[in-house]
Amino acid sequence: MSTVTFFFYLFSAIMIASAFMVITARNPVHSVLFLILAFVNAAGLFLLLGAEFLAMILVIVYVGAVAVLFLFVVMMLDVDFAELKQGFQRNLPFGVTIGGIVLVELAFCVAAWRLSAGALTQTQSPTPHGLTNTAALGHVLYTQYAYLFEASGLVLLTAMIGAIVLTLQHKAGVKRQNIAEQNARTAVTAVELKKQPSRAGV
Repeated sequence: MSTVTFFFYLFSAIMIASAFMVITARNPVHSVLFLILAFVNAAGLFLLLGAEFLAMILVIVYVGAVAVLFLFVVMMLDVDFAELKQGFQRNLPFGVTIGGIVLVELAFCVAAWRLSAGALTQTQSPTPHGLTNTAALGHVLYTQYAYLFEASGLVLLTAMIGAIVLTLQHKAGVKRQNIAEQNARTAVTAVELKKQPSRAGV
């Protein structure tokens, strides 16, 4: 077994195990951490395929931004997961049906795919001659797919605004900072003097 094949099976096994732990972990914080591990191993698979730019983007964007955002949202929203799990039994048949369909599709894909000896090492790069993977991807992304790239940016902006709105929900009994009121303070409103009798304590 070659080194490339060994690392392919190593990264694949760890990524599949991490993806399974994402949906089975009871603690949502642990699920996000397993998701980060799955992203890192997927980046390793991209490196084996010669797509170093996609590997770095996966680590920088998804691990460094999206996964961390998930972690902050989970920790800041204080979601009652016990309440969310109350409908688990009711939706279990539907979830099992969808999972079975996906499993059958994966079985068909595996049955139709054969990994020949040395297939990973003989993978031809789709980049034009004389261009790196990053340069070729940037040329296609900002010319042929420029409008789709801008649309994806709008989708991510909408998701970011939604996350901010969810974290700023006003709850009863929770004090919020009013920046306008703080900036409008004067010396009269900022300090409150109280008359305290001598030797009475505070």
